[in-house]
Amino acid sequence: MGFHLPLIFALLSLAAVALANHAAQPAPQLYWNSVLPNTQMPRAISELLLPGSTNEEKSTNIMSAVGNGKPTDHKGKPENIPLSNVLYNNVYDPPTDNQLHYKNIAIFFLEKDMRPGATTNFQFARNSNTATFLPRESAQSIPFSSNKLLEIFNHFSVKPTSVEAKTIKQTIEECEAPGIKGEEKYCATSLESMVDFSTSKLRTRNVQAISTEVLEKGATMSMHKYTTMPGLNKLAGDKVVVCHKQNYPYAVFYCHAIKSTVAYVLSLKGDDGVKVKAVAICHLDTSEWNPKHLAFQILKVKPGKIPICHFLPTDHIVWVPNHKSA
Repeated sequence: MGFHLPLIFALLSLAAVALANHAAQPAPQLYWNSVLPNTQMPRAISELLLPGSTNEEKSTNIMSAVGNGKPTDHKGKPENIPLSNVLYNNVYDPPTDNQLHYKNIAIFFLEKDMRPGATTNFQFARNSNTATFLPRESAQSIPFSSNKLLEIFNHFSVKPTSVEAKTIKQTIEECEAPGIKGEEKYCATSLESMVDFSTSKLRTRNVQAISTEVLEKGATMSMHKYTTMPGLNKLAGDKVVVCHKQNYPYAVFYCHAIKSTVAYVLSLKGDDGVKVKAVAICHLDTSEWNPKHLAFQILKVKPGKIPICHFLPTDHIVWVPNHKSA
């Protein structure tokens, strides 16, 4: 039997292309493909995978982003306050002065308000925190502990008295702080560790990972009125894992598994025509929240009386079981 050389060459070429594509993929993406082959990667994760540059380049280049948010402007008013600090503040504590800055913005809403035609004012700002993922091995080689702050500062060439150093210190302290009642928390310093934590808490690898996405190009840095369109989708399960990005030289996500919580995906359309695929989280049991929590001030309700919901910013990821495994 003769050899079909053209066919053999074609197969070898395809194999070479496949190997080249495999080699070009960053290690975190390879791990995702291996562990979660049937799970689509959300934009909040895929935009943090940048093959082709070295890990040190990635870490160094984003230090300006770590320190670019000043806590106050020249008039002393809150500025660049992370929304995650409002959404995931210790629910036993009253809101801080900075968090009260959001009091007149529709951060929190009721579950019954997620209906077609409902309108809300919100700002789905694109993620300006562009620090990318390190492979797990690289991340594990760098200290991540309040006991090793000087070593961390030296690694990233950060002065201990700088704004960047303060931001690094705050992020580590938040990660080391104990979780609230009913919360299982973990700070993932790599995509691989985020995948492992989320799938272990959901007890399945058959999961969905979803983030809020602004579907049109361009920034949405100002407030807009959004109308809820038909097609509300309630995701599976009453336990979700939510991961939100921290300010750090490389991608670090604060993840927590929250009981008595459900997730929705909504289609929104802004008054500027921009469409948003928005992820909303609803907390079904708020009975132990501080009565002065910002959510109760905005919604004029009392703890434990009714589910309270909020949108997820674009740099958050919600993990839920697939319907087939729920």
